[in-house]
Amino acid sequence: MTNEEDGSADLTAYAPRRFPPVETLDGRSVALEPIVDESRFTELWDAFSKDSEGRIWDWLAGGPFADFESFSRYGREAYLAAGHRFYAFVPRESGRAEGVAALFRADLGNGVIELGHICLAPSLQRTVAASEGFFLLMELVLGSLGYRRLEWKCNDGNQGSKRAAARLGFTYEGLFRQHMIVKGHNRDTAWFSLLDREWPAQRKAFQAWLSPDNLDADGRQLRSLRDFGPSR
Repeated sequence: MTNEEDGSADLTAYAPRRFPPVETLDGRSVALEPIVDESRFTELWDAFSKDSEGRIWDWLAGGPFADFESFSRYGREAYLAAGHRFYAFVPRESGRAEGVAALFRADLGNGVIELGHICLAPSLQRTVAASEGFFLLMELVLGSLGYRRLEWKCNDGNQGSKRAAARLGFTYEGLFRQHMIVKGHNRDTAWFSLLDREWPAQRKAFQAWLSPDNLDADGRQLRSLRDFGPSR
C-alpha cells in the first residue's frame, strides 16, 4: 500500500478548496442546475406531488406540504440557504425539475463536503438520470474541485439511503447515536464517505455503467453498477 492509499501522503502544499460554483452540470440523461431562485419551484412541486402519500418526505426535516405556498416557503428557506449549493435534477426526457440534492457543510481547508438533502420525485427514483446526477456531483467534488472527502449521512432507519450510499461507492464508517432530533423523534445518524484516492476507480465503474453499450432497447442498464468495479 502506498502513502496515498493509506492516507499518509504529504499534504503541506494542500490548498483550501473552492465552494461549488454556480454552474450547471451536464450529463447525457440529466442536467443539474444550481437553484439560485424560485424559477423551478413549480416544477418541483408538481413532481413531488405525484407522491400522494408524501413518503418522499419521511426522512427529511421538512414536509409533507399541504399546498404550493407552504412548499415555496420551505424552498426559500432550504434551497436558497447560505452555505448550501442545491441542485435541481432536470432529466433530458422531461426538461422539468424532478428532484433536488445539495452540497453543504463545506470544510474548505480540509477539503471535506457533504452530499445530502436528497429528495427525488417518484418519476426520478431508480432511473439512469438520478444515478447520473449523483455521478456528476461526485465528479464535481472529488474530480474538478479536488476535495479529499465526500460525506453521506442519513437516518439509520433510512434503509433506502444506506443502500444507495453503498451502491454509489461510499464506505460505511459508523453510527452517531442520538445525533439529532428530527420532527420530534430521535435520529441516529449513519455516516459514509468516499475519498479522493478511491474516486478514479469508482469513476471508471460509473462511466462503464452509464455507457450506451450497457443499455437495452428501452434504455435500461444491462448490468448493475456493482458489476463494473469497486462500489461497496
